[in-house]
This record gives sequence, C-alpha cells and structure tokens, in this order.
Amino acid sequence: MTDFVQEPGFTALRLLGAASGAAVSLVYMLPKSRREAASRFVTGLACGLIFGPSAGLWIARQAGLADLLSTPELLLMGSAAASLSAWWVLGALTRLAAHFGAPRGH
Repeated sequence: MTDFVQEPGFTALRLLGAASGAAVSLVYMLPKSRREAASRFVTGLACGLIFGPSAGLWIARQAGLADLLSTPELLLMGSAAASLSAWWVLGALTRLAAHFGAPRGH
C-alpha cells in the first residue's frame, strides 16, 4: 500500500478523484453560500487525498473486485468515494451534536 504514495502520477490520480468526489457532493446538495461551497470542497479534497488509497482497497475487497482493478483505478475510485462521503459524514455528526448538545427545555 505504501508503494504508490511516492509516485507523482498516483498523487495526480488521488487529486483528480478527490476533486471529482468533492464536485459531486456539491451537486448532490447545493451549498447555501460560496463560503460553504469552498469549505465543503476543501474538506472533500483533504479526505480524498488522505483516505483515498485505503478506501479504494476496502471498496474493492468488499465488492470482490480487488484482483480485477489496477492500482490507478483503485486510487481514483477510493479518492472519489472518500471525498464524496466526507461531507455526508460531517453533516451527520453535526446533526447529532446539535441534537444531543442542545440544552434541555429549550
């Protein structure tokens, strides 16, 4: 897994996948402001770059496709999936925090 971190081409694939996932997340749920759009895009990029390789391997293994996909396909798929899901996970955590963190009786 650590072998493809050093390759410049693989870094470009991770960046492309992360940007694609972030863009799709913006289309799925339109942001209310430019600031929110920028925040969501940067969050998606960061999560896609960081978690992309691991997410790609996990998804491929769960789907039974690990032996059929190439390393570039795993990186692109994983980065896009991690980027897309990042905002949804953060949104769920925000709602949980708002629900359980609210003062009682208000």
